[in-house]
Amino acid sequence: MASTEQTTSGHAIRTGVLTVSDTCFKGTADDRSGENLKKLLESGELFSAQVVAKDIVPDEKEAIKQKLCVWSDNLKLDLVLTTGGTGFSGRDVTPEATKSMLEKEAIGMTVAMLSASLNITPLAMLSRPACGTRGNTLIINLPGSSKGSEECLRVVAKGIPHAVDLLRGAKGQVQKTHQALQAQGTIHFPTEPGPHSPLLTRRHAKQEGPAPHPPTSPPSSPSHGHHHGHHHPHGNGHGRGHNHGHAHRLAGQTHSEVSTTQVAKRARESPYPLVQVDQAVATVLQHAALLNVVPVQLADALGYYLAEDVHATDPLPPFPASIKDGYAVIAADGVGLRKVMGESSAGDVPEKRAVVGGHCMRINTGAPVPPGADAVTQVEDTRLERTDPQGAEELEISILTPPFPGQDIRPVGSDIKAGEKVLSEGQRLGPAELGLLATVGVTSVRCYRTPVVAVMSTGNELVEPGQPLTAGKIRDSNRTTLLAQLREVGLTPVDLGIAPDSPDALLEMLKRATEKADIIVTSGGVSMGDKDYLKQVLETDLKATVHFARVFMKPGKPTTFATLPQASGGPSKLFFGLPGNPVSALVTCNLYVLPAVRRMMGCPSPNLSVIRARLDRTVRLDPRPEYHRAVVTWSLEAGEEVGRAVSTGNQISSRLLSLRQANALLRLPPRTVELTELAEGSVVDAIVIAPL
Repeated sequence: MASTEQTTSGHAIRTGVLTVSDTCFKGTADDRSGENLKKLLESGELFSAQVVAKDIVPDEKEAIKQKLCVWSDNLKLDLVLTTGGTGFSGRDVTPEATKSMLEKEAIGMTVAMLSASLNITPLAMLSRPACGTRGNTLIINLPGSSKGSEECLRVVAKGIPHAVDLLRGAKGQVQKTHQALQAQGTIHFPTEPGPHSPLLTRRHAKQEGPAPHPPTSPPSSPSHGHHHGHHHPHGNGHGRGHNHGHAHRLAGQTHSEVSTTQVAKRARESPYPLVQVDQAVATVLQHAALLNVVPVQLADALGYYLAEDVHATDPLPPFPASIKDGYAVIAADGVGLRKVMGESSAGDVPEKRAVVGGHCMRINTGAPVPPGADAVTQVEDTRLERTDPQGAEELEISILTPPFPGQDIRPVGSDIKAGEKVLSEGQRLGPAELGLLATVGVTSVRCYRTPVVAVMSTGNELVEPGQPLTAGKIRDSNRTTLLAQLREVGLTPVDLGIAPDSPDALLEMLKRATEKADIIVTSGGVSMGDKDYLKQVLETDLKATVHFARVFMKPGKPTTFATLPQASGGPSKLFFGLPGNPVSALVTCNLYVLPAVRRMMGCPSPNLSVIRARLDRTVRLDPRPEYHRAVVTWSLEAGEEVGRAVSTGNQISSRLLSLRQANALLRLPPRTVELTELAEGSVVDAIVIAPL
């Protein structure tokens, strides 16, 4: 913990915390912001403080003024912090109430808070805090969200003890502070500060409190595929419309309750239990509920799964049909001379004359067999005997091979009987199935809806593939890979773009995603780094349930799966937080996301196919079960009964080249004392991830 700033003789700063909110005043919402400030002050982390008074007042100017007057004039508090009501709503009157009570304004504190906030979002320009003194009391307006109020308080915290000393008339302590500042020497300002340049040297900045958050660019155009949300720590944030801050009201942004300032206090070990892969897959499938049923037209039905059985209304064929090109004959006539009495062609109604003894009718494949005939003799088993004078028409032929009844005739309904079930619920509609639907005259079927999957990358280091690299930046490959993987299985995924490492940005983009998608897939931000906020945002802000966040596997250990129930009672939204390493993201997408997609679409067997393959080399085992990228092939000439697995080389999780041409993931067991490697020729399971 940083050293605590003291006032004269080490006396604690007597402080009051006032929450301005109708909803909290009426007890319909929790006073999260006020409680957070109270805990922060009592912890002594910022300066030595004693919270003497804490209260809640409605968004009414007179109520705010009365409380400020009592706390400053009667209780004679050193410091009063207000939270809420600093935005642009008609109910946001805290600055007006405060200014009417102030004797001196503290413009520097206001500028300091706004300057730090502007480094986070340009919408901070809409914040209207007031700071100043009444008698010996310092009054500071803070925004209404827990996160925003804490961050702004931290910005001015270094100046508060000195301000209190000045108000108390503590000349000795004031003189010590001035002497310490003089001893630092001259402060050098940059000659041409940019919009995000630090205004002080590093030496002086250490005396002015924590550095503001790194700047983020304004939200990019939707045409670039980005929907960046940026933190704006101003507004009330207690649940009522005007209490969410002007950034949310005017720009649709949302404030996260996740703190970004407690880096040193972050967990050093994951609190989530380590689960087995099979357990993780079972958990995903358990929560991947079937989607609603929708009618789908035949032309659009490729890849859908049926939600109903399909029956034929007509028999196929609907008439006795010839299997061959030849002649319709009476089998009892045997071999010998036949008079040709006409023709039956496919698509035509045959002549109404019946075939009689000693006669035949020329017939084409698929054509109706004329009445009287009970067999078809193929043209190869006949000989032409006589034609008309022009040689255009056959008049007589000879049957060379004895026919038998039913020869080369498809009876009515021999392929499909009327009323027969031709397709079952849960069947995937591929080319053959669509052809079958067309055959039985079904042009619209009821299918399970295809899930909408949204994909987002996270990380301040990421830029779009087409952008040049600058210092510290890399191109985002995960989104391209995951979107392609989803398109390959027939989906039309939603590209959410790149989210910076900010809880507010994550929350904003995730909330937008839940409005349009059934499944949200992110990559990055799920490990133990101080910028890995995804799990916190899911649990703290969205109130989602994290079912697992560590899986006993390599690669992909930090894979996270969460669900968010819907107020409408529909299927829960599914969140997949995939690791940021490219290989880990694609491997875990195959193992968890694709089975969930298939289950929600109605597939009865949603897991990927598993085959057996023989190792082409000795493989050292890892302490975790490993999903080793490989190319599996067969040599039919060699009579191989199982595939031959050729490793793609170095399996480090950041090496996307290890997935090039890979069509399988070899499922290797974890290393034990008894088993440290698998010898060349060992047979292992191989999960198919691409055409073999």
